[in-house]
Amino acid sequence: MGLRRDGCLGLGVRGLGAASFLGRGKMRTCRCTIARMRIPALSPLIVPLALLLSTPAWGAEKRTAPELISLANSHSPDLRAAIEATFDAKDLKEGGAWAGRGGEFFFAVEASSAPSLVIDEASPAPMQQIAGSALWYGSAHVEPVGRLHQFHYLVGGANFGGKLDMPAFGPLSYLQPGVPSGRLSEKLIHTSKIYEGLKSEYWIYVPAQYDAKTPAALMVFQDGGGYIDRDGNNPILNTIDNLIAQKKIPVMICVFINPGDIAGAPGTATYKFAQAYGDKWHRTLKDSMRSTLYDTVSDRYDRFLRDEVLAEVGVRYNLRKDAYSRAISGASSGGICSFNAAWQMPDLFSRVLTWIGSFTAIQWKEDPSNSDGGQDYPEKVLREPHRNLRVWLQDGANDMENPNYGSWPMANLRMANALKTKEYDFHLSFGKGTHNYGQGAAEFPQEMIWLWRDYDPAKTEQPFRIDPAEKEKPYFRLSVIGRDGE
Repeated sequence: MGLRRDGCLGLGVRGLGAASFLGRGKMRTCRCTIARMRIPALSPLIVPLALLLSTPAWGAEKRTAPELISLANSHSPDLRAAIEATFDAKDLKEGGAWAGRGGEFFFAVEASSAPSLVIDEASPAPMQQIAGSALWYGSAHVEPVGRLHQFHYLVGGANFGGKLDMPAFGPLSYLQPGVPSGRLSEKLIHTSKIYEGLKSEYWIYVPAQYDAKTPAALMVFQDGGGYIDRDGNNPILNTIDNLIAQKKIPVMICVFINPGDIAGAPGTATYKFAQAYGDKWHRTLKDSMRSTLYDTVSDRYDRFLRDEVLAEVGVRYNLRKDAYSRAISGASSGGICSFNAAWQMPDLFSRVLTWIGSFTAIQWKEDPSNSDGGQDYPEKVLREPHRNLRVWLQDGANDMENPNYGSWPMANLRMANALKTKEYDFHLSFGKGTHNYGQGAAEFPQEMIWLWRDYDPAKTEQPFRIDPAEKEKPYFRLSVIGRDGE
């Protein structure tokens, strides 16, 4: 569970100091039911897959959560092979193996004595052992969906293994019956002039409702290759199809762009800068180039998008030009990149979605001619002219503390309070998660509905103002817990 505008949590973590929020509302309660060998009737999302389990031969193939649950409920002799084929051996040994669909989850762990499974703050529940092995398994129905959950084990009275990032996806994260799917392009390659030979991969997603006679809204996703698998743990294409069909978001062209590769342009200033940065911080050339693109506080990446990539996309498709109809999103360094793009050019993007945003000092003073760093954004929000932006921030209490760059949780809280002070239209969703896509992906339907709420295709602009309910709420405040036995 995570902190929401109408909820707060004590964010203590085993072995770590953490913080809780005061004055932001009441705690939500997660409900989960643990089943040893049986679960209640499967939800409609799961039934179609469960019906496939009548086939007699399973084989050692990777299985979905409903398939594993069905094998367990039928006492199948193939369960052990299915578990070993589905989960990484390291995750089984370290207690991090899980699979889920909707609110139905399957867990497996290796242990020398009987483990109990703890989900969120629920009571421990015993696991079942596979005869003749050290493998234990269990299943659970977890609520609410559309949220991040966590689990761990108790073995011999001590905490063992687990994950802080276990997303339970809701119905809108799965393509609903009768909803048409859009079309994802093949991988495209763009060679940049602004970044002197940088080669960037990108994909264009066109919804089924797109009509070339009508300009479409636009949304750009950084680290785009991580968003295009409908069946993975970031199934946003399903959500986009569902929400367009429900008319909760406009018909939009989506551009999924990866950070580029500069390896083919040695000798250029961009190559030399990325190489020097990598040598200094012991990062690969590709990773250093990603940071150069995403973490730099300037308008260079904006110009790259506007003048090169989006100009290229605009030749193929009829795009709206107004910032009111354009959004940008990313995670980690892609998160600050997205905010920076809208901040630098609010006439290009007005809607921003950031997950675990790196509002930290990653590129601070790396370019001697640029004194700004990501850690400066809270003060920039406070002191620079107001931009017409709508911003959703997401982070977790167990995000990174980096000795060179700073604190991700504190940076996102500072951003939220700065946006609140200046009465921006913003939302902070703060949970217990780590530096991970889990919470952002689970909440994606809610994020998109909030980001595009009250959109009117007849308009080209709208003043974004702080929500009255948010305005009445207090600032985010901290109460330190989890240290010295508090």
